Amino acid sequence: MVFKLERERELKKKDEIMSGLKKHRFHLVDKSPWPLFISVVAFGLTVSLVGMFHGYTNSGFLFTLSLVSIIILMGIWWRDVIREATFLGHHTTKVQRSIRIGVVLFIVSEIMFFVSFFWGYFHSSLSPSIVLGDCWPPLGLAVFSPWDIPLLNTGILLLSGATVTWAHHALRAAEDKEAVVALIFTISLGLVFTALQFYEYLVAPFQIDSGIYGSTFFVTTGFHGLHVIIGTLFLIVCCIRAYYKHFTNSRHIGFEAAAWYWHFVDVVWLFLFFSVYIWGGMEATMDIDFNDFDNALTVGKTVSSQVLPLVDKF
Repeated sequence: MVFKLERERELKKKDEIMSGLKKHRFHLVDKSPWPLFISVVAFGLTVSLVGMFHGYTNSGFLFTLSLVSIIILMGIWWRDVIREATFLGHHTTKVQRSIRIGVVLFIVSEIMFFVSFFWGYFHSSLSPSIVLGDCWPPLGLAVFSPWDIPLLNTGILLLSGATVTWAHHALRAAEDKEAVVALIFTISLGLVFTALQFYEYLVAPFQIDSGIYGSTFFVTTGFHGLHVIIGTLFLIVCCIRAYYKHFTNSRHIGFEAAAWYWHFVDVVWLFLFFSVYIWGGMEATMDIDFNDFDNALTVGKTVSSQVLPLVDKF
């Protein structure tokens, strides 16, 4: 607690010094090469992905190289941002307010991103054509029962939303160790969700080329799964920063952004579960396949057994 108070006084002093030197409370960032490098690598990532779809030679190698490069560059860029915020004191109250607005606008853009997928889904499902058999799901297509893995994944994400809120309250109470434990639980739940989603794809009775249902299902759930992976990485970085006491009870904008993003992922999944799995799977049998359920639990136990020992250290 004493360390926290000293840290607060130190950061306030830095704010005063920076405001006195610059005569303003804003942060005019230094020149950085990382945005240019990332844009070039992102272009290579897109081109290589299109090349993979069309079967061009060496597209897979270029895609892997671009993916690894963009992850490294993003890490270096965010390292600089962490330094500016934690050690240089550039993130004044005014800057933090601007960052919050930016995060909110980013999440709004992500909402519209998923609206486009739901629009395509409901466009085909609310008025199915004769080709689909005038019904949804399309005639003769076996779909998932919502009461197996989808229901289990729903419970996992809802629980993860509770644990990330627990971590937020722990940070605001200056309980760093408790926040780290809560984040470890949240990260573990995110990994279990991803593992179960991957298993669901392996046992899926249809594929992405199985008509409009298969394409909308895999694109929508796949992009949501990608967001879960990104959110999990976001929380892993926050967990490491919390362990090294980068956050205080009033300065943890990086964690707030991660928590808001994670709640956004939770809400999108609820829409997915009720529209794609329940409403879109009404023709699926209501009987639970306990073999799939047991296999899903086995996957969850395997991931948990690797993560729970980390919690014991705290």
